[in-house]
Amino acid sequence: MRRITVDEQARALADALAARNDATDALSQDTFSAEYPDAPEWAIGPFEQDPELTFVLEGQWDDPTGIGWTSDSIFNPSIIEDGDDLVMFFRASPRKESMSSRIGMARHVSGEGWSASPFPVVHPTLDNELWGCEDPKIYRAEGRYFLFYNGIYPITEDDRAAYPSTGYPVDTVGCDINLAVSDDLVTWHKVGPVMDHGISRLWAKGAVIPRSADGSAVRIGGEYLMFVSEGCDGRPTVGRSTDMVTWTFAEQPYLDLGQIDGRLHEVACAVVDDESSRMLVLDFFYDDAEHRFAAAQALYSVDEPFLQLELHRGGSLAWGGLIRRDGRWTFAQGWDAPRGTRTIYVYRER
Repeated sequence: MRRITVDEQARALADALAARNDATDALSQDTFSAEYPDAPEWAIGPFEQDPELTFVLEGQWDDPTGIGWTSDSIFNPSIIEDGDDLVMFFRASPRKESMSSRIGMARHVSGEGWSASPFPVVHPTLDNELWGCEDPKIYRAEGRYFLFYNGIYPITEDDRAAYPSTGYPVDTVGCDINLAVSDDLVTWHKVGPVMDHGISRLWAKGAVIPRSADGSAVRIGGEYLMFVSEGCDGRPTVGRSTDMVTWTFAEQPYLDLGQIDGRLHEVACAVVDDESSRMLVLDFFYDDAEHRFAAAQALYSVDEPFLQLELHRGGSLAWGGLIRRDGRWTFAQGWDAPRGTRTIYVYRER
């Protein structure tokens, strides 16, 4: 793994400024979550935009690295309540879906609107973050806050030889699940990667831990579970932890898309609506039978969290998780922001 230096980060920024991804640029939230035909009672959604909660990032952050980093796109946010306030963490990129990302934070106070941190709360400082810090997922647990995010880094031929991944080919970009911990949602301590490369094979993405309606991580069978849906040599993998910091991972099938003739891309989030109902819902992104991007949800019992009971076409794709605010399921996403504008929209259950 290459060492992180200012010069290396400057090269990563130059590459990011030239990036363009037409497939993801065309994504619209309404395509996946605005309408659910024949939705079962357990499905979460559909959703509509709440214009009163739209967030626009003004100005540019002070650059801790001094390389002149700026952003023109913010997306893939994660929200949680702090008392009556709504707190959001989001990915900021030099270009939409480019690397060289940082993670920002904003707070919404009723009657006052949004205010954003004047600097990134997480930026690259570790070797496995050389090419960026992406896609935050925030959880409340154990009296603290846990922010999982993707650390992106360059890999070499020697890296690939040391950790072969025939089931999930990895080329020049590696991805680790990193963790930062806070007591106050402001000051963050980086723990680093939670999964060894012997398991991830240089790619593991999406720290999807079941959350309750208020954004708290939910213990299932006395422990926290993490559904990992990308990487790990193509093997469906689940992590287990008793403290949200130390994790053990093992292969564990949990999702079968044969019924809808689909191919999984990534699990977006997991919800335990009401622990008394004993229901767990996974919300995920996949290719449908016509090879189009699609969303769906799967139903489980918390007593058997890997035994799929039902599937439903249509989902939120709330990468940072869902919360219930004022009685309505709520999430945020920035896909629909016009190019070059830094806007995140908040969606509420209809």
